[in-house]
Amino acid sequence: MDTNTLIDPYDTLLLDLDGVVYLGRDPVPAAPEALSRAAERGVRLAYVTNNASRTPAAIAQHLRALGAPAAAEDVVTSSQAAARLVAERVEPGAAVLVVGGMGLRTALRAHGLRPVSTALDGPVAVVQGIAPDLSYGLLAEGTLAVRGGALFVAANADSTMPTGRGELPGNGSMIRVIATATGVSPIVAGKPEPPLHRESMLRTGSQRPLVVGDRLDTDIEGATNAGVDSLLVLTGVASPLDVLTAAPRHRPTYVAADLSDLHRPYPEVRRIGDGWTCEGWTARWEEGALTLEGGGEPIDGLRAASAATWEAAGEGRADEDAVKAALDSALSPRTSRSG
Repeated sequence: MDTNTLIDPYDTLLLDLDGVVYLGRDPVPAAPEALSRAAERGVRLAYVTNNASRTPAAIAQHLRALGAPAAAEDVVTSSQAAARLVAERVEPGAAVLVVGGMGLRTALRAHGLRPVSTALDGPVAVVQGIAPDLSYGLLAEGTLAVRGGALFVAANADSTMPTGRGELPGNGSMIRVIATATGVSPIVAGKPEPPLHRESMLRTGSQRPLVVGDRLDTDIEGATNAGVDSLLVLTGVASPLDVLTAAPRHRPTYVAADLSDLHRPYPEVRRIGDGWTCEGWTARWEEGALTLEGGGEPIDGLRAASAATWEAAGEGRADEDAVKAALDSALSPRTSRSG
């Protein structure tokens, strides 16, 4: 098989959105162009998002406005995974209280369920997802329903979400309101839990997927849980320091500056003597700390440093103090490339 570029072995990209394709209303630099090139090569694009606030059609419209190829059927949301999870556990036509936005309501209706907004309607389940206008009133209704015995499902458990203004509270922060008030923790449908990956595979029929994300604790862990390859891009939440100190379940198969690296050969990271090399960089673990020497693209330095650090850490996690000095001296604070 021709493997000249990173993307060549894969038939489908399972792409996160926030921090990978866009930040708020704006595109991540190089992302729309890279995705268009992938689609032209016949690679299936599936936009897999923990964001439950919007419908697939609305998300696809946003992506097209940014220049990325997308149709509604290319979007897989945690709302859809949550709706399937509920539908498999309750009777058809059952009332489900929605603590969230239109994305959840649309997904529930697609499974023949009846979205409601008050505990007085006797819902058999409560589904919660992030929404800009999420109110105390809805949280209170959800609390009453869960206290009354309703199944509690969360679209996702992301503690934060990236925006153009910075990281804001995510659904994982908001579900703690109902969980704290009731003592009931929700079943989570979104990444890194299996339901959203299952939803993605059912909808795409992929045989050789590559999960692409910007978060270690959702995108990369989700890929690890599913046993598939993953690519971390440094355009969203995760930083180079996060990569080096990642636990085994959070270690990606590949690390890239942005999506344009999909169309470049992925450089070999090799063990030579007591060090790991990548292009012009050499990383070693000496006396309990990382050393990094050389020059060239900073992302290649991070790749070499990751191999050395992960080998030294084994099944544990490297200490920040053991890697930070080398990272700060050799690499820029935020490994990135323009274009």
